[in-house]
Amino acid sequence: MEYMILIHETTRNETPTAAPGTPEFEQYMGAWMTYNQQLIDSGNFIGGGRLQSSLTATTLRRSGGSDSVTDGPFAETKEQLGGYYLVTADDLDEALRLAAAMPIDNVSLEIRPLEFRPEAILTPDVR
Repeated sequence: MEYMILIHETTRNETPTAAPGTPEFEQYMGAWMTYNQQLIDSGNFIGGGRLQSSLTATTLRRSGGSDSVTDGPFAETKEQLGGYYLVTADDLDEALRLAAAMPIDNVSLEIRPLEFRPEAILTPDVR
């Protein structure tokens, strides 16, 4: 089964505290690269990515047959969607273990099974 792990971060987590090129940043990214490689090696990784800051968001709202476009996220909240992983797991327990291994603090991780992914029909199951 495929699961989406949504990473909801508080605004203070939108950028790492260490600047790129510093040893602290390399250590921060090293933990993520290790996590990514573990997902790949175990056959659980399908895809993922980090989103740019919610300040770069554009929202399209559709109502009554007309669209309106506004700058910014859909709603102002204390947490914003910061990134995601798409993984394959035997069950929810395995998906929860994969999410819990993520090297990040002060976030909420939403784990949801996918109902349908069109390109999955065209790609053989990797597990």
